[in-house]
Amino acid sequence: MSNPKREQPQDELPQEPAALEPEAKQPGESAAAEPSAEKSQVQAGDDQEVREPAAGEADDHAERAAADAAVLATSRAHTRRSFLVAAVSSAAAYGFYHYLGANDDAEMQPPPIRDSFRFNASVSRDLFRNKQLAPTYPLTRAETLRINGTFGLMMDLELDSWRLQLVGMRGAAQHPRYVNDVTAWEYRYEAPPANEDKGHDSKVDPNLQTANKMAPEQMQGKAQEDENHTGRKPRGLAEAGESDSTLPPNTPGLLLQMGDIRQLPRYELVTQFKCIEGWSQIVHWAGVRMADFLELYPPDQIGGKDPRYVYMETPDGDYYTGYDLDVMRHPQTLLVTEMMGAPLTQPHGAPLRLHMPTKYGYKQIKRIGLIAYTNDKPDDYWTKLGYDWYAGL
Repeated sequence: MSNPKREQPQDELPQEPAALEPEAKQPGESAAAEPSAEKSQVQAGDDQEVREPAAGEADDHAERAAADAAVLATSRAHTRRSFLVAAVSSAAAYGFYHYLGANDDAEMQPPPIRDSFRFNASVSRDLFRNKQLAPTYPLTRAETLRINGTFGLMMDLELDSWRLQLVGMRGAAQHPRYVNDVTAWEYRYEAPPANEDKGHDSKVDPNLQTANKMAPEQMQGKAQEDENHTGRKPRGLAEAGESDSTLPPNTPGLLLQMGDIRQLPRYELVTQFKCIEGWSQIVHWAGVRMADFLELYPPDQIGGKDPRYVYMETPDGDYYTGYDLDVMRHPQTLLVTEMMGAPLTQPHGAPLRLHMPTKYGYKQIKRIGLIAYTNDKPDDYWTKLGYDWYAGL
């Protein structure tokens, strides 16, 4: 007999299990009870969690430390080397600067440039023997030379006071123009026109009428002499200063006049004047050849030979030039008394200037006051300012 199925009461029927709710953390309960996924999270504002690095991370850290140490060592080595290189370079640059700035007594060019100048001069001498003629041109192409360079010409010379001092001539003592001291000759200059009242100085009491009343008498005389440009003019006032080759007092020689120059054969020449500034002009010149002058007034020999050089300067010594004697004997080197068919004007060097068509213009001195034969290489105005002494074209 089967047992009848027992019916369970409605309230005893089995129910579906409810989803488990996370248990609330009890006060004081450790954070270790949280899931492992949340262990690595660090809330904002909390201190970073300190943990032991993994084995791979330790290796990376060691490699980076080794690399940093190697870079630092290399940097220190480079820094020491850089300081050493910088010190050596600075010393070399300083030495090279002073090497370039070195100069000898006559020439101011840096040694490499000076050596180049001298090499070029020696080649020119050997190749042309200072005899090569410059081109000449028809008179129709000649034009008046522009005025360029007034060193030694700042004041007009009273031409009747001009004398040519000639020093070093053979047999000078027997010549009628011989004097015991050529430097004692005084050139006279024309006073420039006054464009202002020189008798009033607004810085003093007008009742004094002139500042001269405040100066000692001996000072007044000197100041008035300088102001009127009378008496001996101060020498070497131009940029290059006084020449190292200027004559000492009590130097004997000749004091020649223009009549002594004009007794030589007159010679005309139409050649090109070339300026180192880059311009040139064809000019008609007239005067006497320097070669003829040297025949009439020969240099005294030194040790059985002619001296090597000729020195020239203006009457006040503001401008001066030096030359090889061979260049003076060049057939086209001219002591000029006329230009473009007329006597020289003061701005062009009256009464006597030099023309050398084989040289640049700065060698063609105006208003010659001195010609001296010498065995010592003469000083030269533009050479003292860094230009080539030879100045050949």
